[in-house]
Amino acid sequence: METVAPFKEVIDEVKEKGGDAVKYCYQCGKCDTVCPWNRVRKFSMRKLIREATFGLSEIEKEEIWRCTTCGKCPQKCPRDVKQIDDMVALRRMATGYGVFPAAVKPYRTISSGLSAQGNPFNEDRKTRADWAEGLNVQPFTEGMDVLYFPCCYTAYDPRLKKVAQATARILNKAGVSYGTLGTKDSCCGESIRKTGNEDLFKKLAKENIKNFIDSGVQKILVSSPHCYHTFKNEYPQFKVNFEVVHISQYLAELVATGKLQITKEYGKKLAYHDPCYLGRHNGVYDEPRSILQQIPGVALAELPEARVESLCCGMGGGRVWAETEKHERFSNLRVEQAIAEGAEELVTACPYCVTALEDSRLVLNHADDIQVKDITEIVQEVI
Repeated sequence: METVAPFKEVIDEVKEKGGDAVKYCYQCGKCDTVCPWNRVRKFSMRKLIREATFGLSEIEKEEIWRCTTCGKCPQKCPRDVKQIDDMVALRRMATGYGVFPAAVKPYRTISSGLSAQGNPFNEDRKTRADWAEGLNVQPFTEGMDVLYFPCCYTAYDPRLKKVAQATARILNKAGVSYGTLGTKDSCCGESIRKTGNEDLFKKLAKENIKNFIDSGVQKILVSSPHCYHTFKNEYPQFKVNFEVVHISQYLAELVATGKLQITKEYGKKLAYHDPCYLGRHNGVYDEPRSILQQIPGVALAELPEARVESLCCGMGGGRVWAETEKHERFSNLRVEQAIAEGAEELVTACPYCVTALEDSRLVLNHADDIQVKDITEIVQEVI
């Protein structure tokens, strides 16, 4: 018997916005069993997919905005339902109608900042390169080996500026020929795209691509896995292909070629957290571990959910800008796991993860029990 869809117009719009794969779902529920939301509250991706199939999506509710695009359910789905694409399609619909529930209302302000200043904080574009003051970071010129592209968070956020600064010190120490585009940089657009604002993503992407081409950029070095993913996998839709390298990969290369010498001990027990957009989405697992394992004195613990099974920090899919209840943060679970392993420092390689884990460390009153570090912050101390 044929199932009659009650809202064909809505179904057509879901398909038009990129959610056509909902039709392949046979409601096995595998997505719900692996979704990190179900570790902290009740959430059903299966239900959202079912509703979209019949044109019954409730775009005015927060549920379609919860997906962090961590990649766990597409990885396990037996029918290739493409849950991330489906949720982004629903968000494109909601964005088109100007419908934003309370928890994601900040997306409007974020969009304004991105449009006006090229960053989600609406900070003056003229201050984007202030993080590099006193570090002898040069403007990029054609012929340099790499363009260093610090993301918005490492450029503006007080805590994360330390990551960009550590990166610059390491590159200087290794004698790398590099530069930045400074105030010309705009947000890569990854997260705003995942919130459904496709037009703004395209605007940001085209601005960056023009600057890259005009400046003669061929190889881009990034601190953020979200920038890595976007430049490497999404910008090619604009008919460009830059060589893109994440800092963890570049550090491993510098050490392997002898350009960077690890000369000091770091006598601490560390646990490494795999960022979703570095690991599960792009397969970079070994390089960060290799670097940490080569540091004398380091005892590296493997967390219970590691590598392809890594637990999402909760900040992807635009959730970095959403309001998440303190008791519903995945990063709380991660901090507890690291402490249970006896780690003194929880190390990662993503500005979003650092933000989430730092926040959980404080929320859970573990400020004295464990520290959160980006991998560059450790490397700068041992060279």
